[in-house]
Amino acid sequence: MAQMTLTTRRPAWAEAPTPLEQGAKAAVLGAILLAVLFPIYVVVLTSLSPASAVNDAGGLVVVPRGFSFAAYAELFAGGVVTRAVVVSVGVTTVGTAISLATTVLAAYGLSRPGSLLHRPLLFLVLLTFLFGPGMIPSYLLVSSLGMIDSYWSLILPTAVNAFNLVVMRAFFMSIPAEVSDSARVDGAGEWKILTRLVLPMSKGVTAVVGLFYAVGYWNAFFNAVLYINDNAKWPLQLVLRQYVQQGQNISAGSLADTSQASSLPPGLALQMAIVVIALVPVLAMYPFVQRHFTKGVIIGAVKG
Repeated sequence: MAQMTLTTRRPAWAEAPTPLEQGAKAAVLGAILLAVLFPIYVVVLTSLSPASAVNDAGGLVVVPRGFSFAAYAELFAGGVVTRAVVVSVGVTTVGTAISLATTVLAAYGLSRPGSLLHRPLLFLVLLTFLFGPGMIPSYLLVSSLGMIDSYWSLILPTAVNAFNLVVMRAFFMSIPAEVSDSARVDGAGEWKILTRLVLPMSKGVTAVVGLFYAVGYWNAFFNAVLYINDNAKWPLQLVLRQYVQQGQNISAGSLADTSQASSLPPGLALQMAIVVIALVPVLAMYPFVQRHFTKGVIIGAVKG
């Protein structure tokens, strides 16, 4: 009987890439990076361009023709944008803290199979993926609670996100039961297990969920449209929407003065300056949690 030699062969995706494939991958990644960075570059450059450069370009500025901070000075001189930034920062900070604390507690409770009303509560959470409350019932509830024109109307209606709750619950369930069992043997209660064992092991998913909540609060404007009637309580995103989409002035006192129209920055530069102000916090926050992003989302979404 002839001896047969078997040759093992790796799948195509496990083979080392050829120089041509490496070049193609670099070209594709470069094109994606350019598609992401070029709009940001144009927005920032337009916001920093003087009126003459914007007029010569006929719109968005691609080639630098001088720099000017007149648009930013005009925005912050009126006080409307400054106040809106303070409101957005406050709502984002308080809202993220409340949402993260509520989500952690709810996810930990639902991850314990023997917890009170475990299955009915989990069913209610999953049901929200299919059915939303609707705009009118939500408005009536917020109004009945006396939260119209209150900052709480920007926080409490969106305090818990079902997707974030399910992701965090799945991560908690992926932690070996022996960890909590050994702590119970030593006399630890559920609160100590959560704070001393579970949360230190869940830094990745907690950072990702916190980023999701923070970005959601920072970018939210629809709740402000529904529940905030006082212009002084508008968050930054609503001010941005009113000016960019509807063309309403930010600082009416200065922009309405036609005698100084020649010295005022163009409207497009003002619009781009507000966009930059709205982008800066998210861009500054992302690098700090980027290293947790992939690990936290993949583990929390797949395991359990």
